[in-house]
Amino acid sequence: MTQPATRRTVLATGAAALATGCVGCGADKDKTSQPAAPASATSESASPAADTSAAASGGKELAETSDIPEGGGKVFKDRKIVVTQPKKGEFKAFSAICTHQGCTVNRVTDGTIDCPCHGSKFHIADGSVADGPATRPLPKKSIKVEGNSIRLG
Repeated sequence: MTQPATRRTVLATGAAALATGCVGCGADKDKTSQPAAPASATSESASPAADTSAAASGGKELAETSDIPEGGGKVFKDRKIVVTQPKKGEFKAFSAICTHQGCTVNRVTDGTIDCPCHGSKFHIADGSVADGPATRPLPKKSIKVEGNSIRLG
């Protein structure tokens, strides 16, 4: 005959099953602001060959310099990047994923990059927090300005 299951055995077994099922749950919460480069590059291009040629020529073109207003910027939602021009001829790029809870920022206005979800604002010059609830700056992204073209770096 088998012994009836004790409450302790049932709880321990249930907790172990729950822990096993949630392996990795929330583990990427702090990493949402830095998506893996290969995944975004692959999803944006039609073929691996296109990625190779784009990388060899300085990356995919995001915009022309005239598309980015001085003292403002532009959000490239599909690329999860925001490009700003804090001063004439000075271009910066940041992740478009808010460091608060992973929402995508939606606009650049009055010198800040704004998140629509909880109201966080980031400075266009360095991505630092201008207004919370976010406490961490937007991660910098690499771009190259070649002539009138802004490319992923």
